[in-house]
Amino acid sequence: MTSDFFLVQKIRNGDELAGNQFVEKYYSLIYQYCFLHIRNKECAEDMTQETFVRFYEAILKNTNIRKIKSYLYSIAGNIIKNYYKKKKEILLDQLPDTEEDNLTELEIRLDIERALNQLPEEIKETAILFFFQGLKQKEISDLLNIKLSLVKYRVAKAKELLSKQLEVGRK
Repeated sequence: MTSDFFLVQKIRNGDELAGNQFVEKYYSLIYQYCFLHIRNKECAEDMTQETFVRFYEAILKNTNIRKIKSYLYSIAGNIIKNYYKKKKEILLDQLPDTEEDNLTELEIRLDIERALNQLPEEIKETAILFFFQGLKQKEISDLLNIKLSLVKYRVAKAKELLSKQLEVGRK
């Protein structure tokens, strides 16, 4: 049994320290996932908090959760989808505060974000999970409920499309 399983059991028993440990363990991953989709710091923070609220509601209802990390990503993904359904518009990128010597790094990051935003949605989702979240292809397969061969195709396609987009951006 994993440490996540024990943390969830402790949370169900009212252990606040376990709850804090759980949030500390996954907060940055879920925040980054939301931010990569939304590109708005405050909105990503709200979505991350909402993800944990929904997760806690589920575990307190004794919902059987086998893969905790995948379940968190599923909740966050649903929140993001609902956001876009309500908004029906894409927010502009928000630039982080930078110093002048970081300008090249910022330009590279913006090029990558622009290229990522031009990917078809299903390939973009897979690319974010694989390249930015560091999930293994099997984990992505389980999370998105698709075949591993489809994940492999999408990762390869994302590499191809991102390479082309980044080459066009440099010209």
